[in-house]
Amino acid sequence: MPRDNTPPPLNQIRYTPKNVDDESWIRIFLHRADFGTLATANGNQPFINANLFVYDEDLHCLYLHTAQVGRTRANVEQNPRVCFNVSVMGRLLPADEALEFSIEYAGVTVFGTAHIVDDPVEAEYGLQHLLDKYAPHLKPGVDYRPITAEELARTSVYRVDIDAWSGKRGRAAVDFPGAFRYEAFSAEDNPIVKGGLNE
Repeated sequence: MPRDNTPPPLNQIRYTPKNVDDESWIRIFLHRADFGTLATANGNQPFINANLFVYDEDLHCLYLHTAQVGRTRANVEQNPRVCFNVSVMGRLLPADEALEFSIEYAGVTVFGTAHIVDDPVEAEYGLQHLLDKYAPHLKPGVDYRPITAEELARTSVYRVDIDAWSGKRGRAAVDFPGAFRYEAFSAEDNPIVKGGLNE
């Protein structure tokens, strides 16, 4: 029997036992995720860029920002179709056979259209929404100077209107013999702190 090479829907998970179709779970995951990765394309060349973001449930969109000039903006101007992913990794789950090793993980992938926000009112709304997510304990006009028109002019704000999404969750093992966490860097050699791996 010939293989059907028809592309499946964008948000279809191949391995259905890991599919999460509970939309409330997906929304909560997007609200809580600390950062994500935006995929854009320039012709046949894809690019990814890590971004802080905020999910606006009322508008069913994501807001994020970059510099006024750069690859992300140039790509979105050429092709507004984007993909955005957020994920978390839990413990590694060893097994007696290499092929049976597994991992605890969860993630959400969003498919949508990115719009460069030209309206200063919406741009300020998106940026303030980001600030409120990451620094909810700090208030504009009290703890820091509110966003200015000059700052808006130096920033590209994007609204990603969500067309489709998918959630995926791997095995969650409460009591799994030998389960361990992958620690890529110790506190002493963390490249975020040290600025490089070879210092």
